[in-house]
Amino acid sequence: MIEKHYSIGVDIGGSHITCAAVDLDERRIIRETLTERSVDNKGTADEIISRWSEALSETFEKLGLDNIKGIGFAMPGPFDYVNGICLIKGVPKYEKLYGINIGEAIAESLSLQPGMPVRFMNDASSFAVGEAWAGKAAASNRLMAITLGTGLGSAFVADRVPVVTGDVVPDLGCVYHISFRDGIADDYFSTRWFIGRYKDITGKESQGVREIAEAARYDGDIRNIFVEFGTSLGAFLSPYLIKFGAEVLVMGGNISRAYGLFGPSMEEKMKAEKCDTLTLLSELKEDAALLGSAYLLDNLFWSSVRGSLQYM
Repeated sequence: MIEKHYSIGVDIGGSHITCAAVDLDERRIIRETLTERSVDNKGTADEIISRWSEALSETFEKLGLDNIKGIGFAMPGPFDYVNGICLIKGVPKYEKLYGINIGEAIAESLSLQPGMPVRFMNDASSFAVGEAWAGKAAASNRLMAITLGTGLGSAFVADRVPVVTGDVVPDLGCVYHISFRDGIADDYFSTRWFIGRYKDITGKESQGVREIAEAARYDGDIRNIFVEFGTSLGAFLSPYLIKFGAEVLVMGGNISRAYGLFGPSMEEKMKAEKCDTLTLLSELKEDAALLGSAYLLDNLFWSSVRGSLQYM
């Protein structure tokens, strides 16, 4: 019997870490190895690395260190994905990690065997790759994936590999930073837009999109907030979907749970813009980034993606 070796996928969120072993042959997460920890993103570098290491250690213990082929991180930017160095500054999270080689810090903290790979990819790209490799879009050659939540995450993927340069994608291979109306896309396709628009309409504060969606069940004016959002999103995305030749748009993130409220107007606008891309809601959800980051340990995928990491 051939002993299996598993890849460890890690998803670094704004205030949490999730990690698990992934069977690359079967494209599935080994559920019993799943570990989650809350993280104080304003803590010192040592505190953050220690917390991440605790979570990884628990996953290792459940699996056995001898069965691990490497670790892949889905990491928010800005980040040097080639060398594993955090470049986050000017935002109130993980600033104390600026300039630190995360790969080396994790390897030292966990006493990893010399040569064990620790690899990194952008979190939105990891979500997209996870969907392209193991999700509903696995049969598609070209897709765009977006996550709608506190911000707008996005990535373009061809044959499972993120496309971050070239004429068919925007600069950086994503769309959050692109000018839209009086700001950028991230201002309009995120939780804060809903909270602001809800206050404009009702004069009231809101905790988030779930609360607003609940109110929309009984109030036509609030329902129209979602109609407006969907129409705007369809208008914004259509040119990029068409230019890239995306067969599928995969959507995740907390706001996507309200798709029933904004999806029809989005699809109607896409159709009006002559965009025939099929929209799919992610079934993998948070698992997608874990799967995509773990896939960094697949040799063929790694050889295809490593040259693109410097542009993420």
